Amino acid sequence: MITADHLTKRYGAHTAVDDVSFTCEPGTVTGFLGPNGAGKSTTMRMICGLTAPSAGSATVAGVPFRRLDNPGRRIGVLLDASAQHGGRTGREVLSLSAMTMGVPRSRVSAVLDLVGLDGKAARKRVRQYSLGMRQRLGLAHALLGEPGILILDEPANGLDPEGIFWMRGLLRDFADRGGTVLLSSHLLREVDAVADRLVMIGGGRIVAQGDKAELLAGGGTLVRAVDPAALVTALDRAGLSHTRTQDGALLVSAEPGAIGWAAAENNVVLLELRPADGGGLEQMFLSLTAAPAAAGDAVKEGAR
Repeated sequence: MITADHLTKRYGAHTAVDDVSFTCEPGTVTGFLGPNGAGKSTTMRMICGLTAPSAGSATVAGVPFRRLDNPGRRIGVLLDASAQHGGRTGREVLSLSAMTMGVPRSRVSAVLDLVGLDGKAARKRVRQYSLGMRQRLGLAHALLGEPGILILDEPANGLDPEGIFWMRGLLRDFADRGGTVLLSSHLLREVDAVADRLVMIGGGRIVAQGDKAELLAGGGTLVRAVDPAALVTALDRAGLSHTRTQDGALLVSAEPGAIGWAAAENNVVLLELRPADGGGLEQMFLSLTAAPAAAGDAVKEGAR
């Protein structure tokens, strides 16, 4: 299990990640989505103990990453496929890590075969690898210690369509056998095809999260009001869950009629009330992250 608990990271006056909380359960693939600069990589680095949070905490398998004994046997990490020694062969990279983790040498050959780096490719220097080959080697490294948890940042970057299809099957099989996967990717269709849960981040804050089927079902209703704060109060009183989109509207998990009654009972004047466009994951992603949020303007109402 992976748990992020109110993670925040500030660089001077800039807040890169703001009060981010979510959980990744065993047996699931969680898609971690957001535009460039949204805070995905910083969040993943905090979970992996590479960046110290300004506030909040994160645990992997119940403890902070830095307190894990031999972490490579518990969690496999791929954050940057280029962070490999270019002068070593693919087999040498994995063999050194196997020695460090106490993994049998036979495991090196097993993961090389699993990721499709045959004998000839394994003997090449990493500097001669294509980006796709580096991604495969990075994934082999993440799997080397037979961990129960994977954290992967853009693992499909550089893979051809066949490679992307292969990776999707590998991650799905890993989760189906009880593993936990946190997957960041810009390839929305691939995330849609493999993820069970979604966490969307924009402007450093969570804008939506939950079961993928529930988030995509019906698309919800978009609503705006003359007094946004009064609208939030009205929806809360009615027990209607909602999230604020990056352009200032509220996306509500309810029919327009229920929202209209809640607004009327609280004397809230509405400016817009319409079904959200049902364009699947891509449409939901664009509607929630389309426009930059003004400083201090993003709110996580309804994010769990």
